[in-house]
Amino acid sequence: MKIYCSGIGGIGLSAYAALQNASGHTVMGSDRAGSALIEDLRSQGMTVFLEQDGSHLPKDLDLFVYSEAIPKDAPERKRASDLGVRQLSYFGALGELSKDFRVIAVCGTHGKSSTVAMAARVLMHAGLDPSVVVGTKLLELQGRNWHRGESDLFLLEACEYRRSFHFLSPDIVLMTNVDGDHFDAFSSVQEYQQAFREFLELLPAGGTVITHLGDADCAHTAEGLQRPVFDVDDLPLPTLQTPGRHMQENAQLVLGLADILHIGRGEALAALAGYRGCWRRMEVKGEWGEGVTVIDDYGHHPREIRAVLSALKGAYPGRRLVCAFQPHTHNRTIKLYADFVVAFSDADQVVIADVYEARSDIETEKVDMGKFVSDIAEKSGVPCRAGGSLDSTRALLEGEILRPGDVLLTLGAGTITQLSDEFVA
Repeated sequence: MKIYCSGIGGIGLSAYAALQNASGHTVMGSDRAGSALIEDLRSQGMTVFLEQDGSHLPKDLDLFVYSEAIPKDAPERKRASDLGVRQLSYFGALGELSKDFRVIAVCGTHGKSSTVAMAARVLMHAGLDPSVVVGTKLLELQGRNWHRGESDLFLLEACEYRRSFHFLSPDIVLMTNVDGDHFDAFSSVQEYQQAFREFLELLPAGGTVITHLGDADCAHTAEGLQRPVFDVDDLPLPTLQTPGRHMQENAQLVLGLADILHIGRGEALAALAGYRGCWRRMEVKGEWGEGVTVIDDYGHHPREIRAVLSALKGAYPGRRLVCAFQPHTHNRTIKLYADFVVAFSDADQVVIADVYEARSDIETEKVDMGKFVSDIAEKSGVPCRAGGSLDSTRALLEGEILRPGDVLLTLGAGTITQLSDEFVA
């Protein structure tokens, strides 16, 4: 086929494009700006345009795949319609690509990418060679977010946003947690959890859910499901090379997967013991100034913030922990406001950058940043300051806040990662 991917630089769609290219299809695409992911796609022989005006779609196109960030009225989607080309969303295309495989899907509010990473490591060490699509870059995949395997296993990250994971055909599901997110797409936690329930019901009669039944949300979501449910709470907490109890609990799910696939417990634990994390998940980027350790993490939900800060406080005892956080969308910040303002208690100093407006076209309310900062200071019991833009946040950190020997955490799902790169450059 000749496939065009609109939004090809996204962490998911780029993996799909690379897989299809490696399978012999002609793949091209577009995005609004260049990136390391796009340069990697080009190095694999794909053509990527940085204009999205519709002029680059060839007339003999077989399939047009678009990311969730591309609206219905986008010029490229209109052009595809004019050409009569079949259109699929990224997850619609991923579901079609993976449907003939034995699909291992990792879902959950938090921890999906890390759990896929650990599962990929265990499966590869066991010689099972799965195909993989994941929302981060893995050491196990030579710094990429995809792998074309030779077995019938397809390990993938199943995203719930706009019920995207309903396009998949899972055979085994690892469910990390289900405490609620994406309230621009879901009206309540109950509706959110119902979407997960419907995903679990896509499992065939012999399919299995692997989860933590000690987690009330997971137990509620899986209650009464007419499929086997594997509770991993009694399995050992694996030793990893990355800190945090939450990471060990994700690794328990992978132990459950190993049991189902008849991988020896000792072999699985040995593979997990070498797990060193992945891109933007408590990633140690380097040093700045006089012994300041710079760490970057994708966390953007209150539960993720608490987990990361707790893990780093334990990993770096006796050192001051400075957290620079960039809220991701006004909607999420407002909907989970009460949870956000109490989430920073394990930090010693917090700086809040301006909100990353990923969905400005559909958001109707704005966060009161002055109140947000003062409420964090009061409710989390930690000094907190407004940083403004990334440039002014960096200036504030460098000029007034950071001290020799500090640990600096840049935190958020938007552009805050650029700050960590600038500090260690």
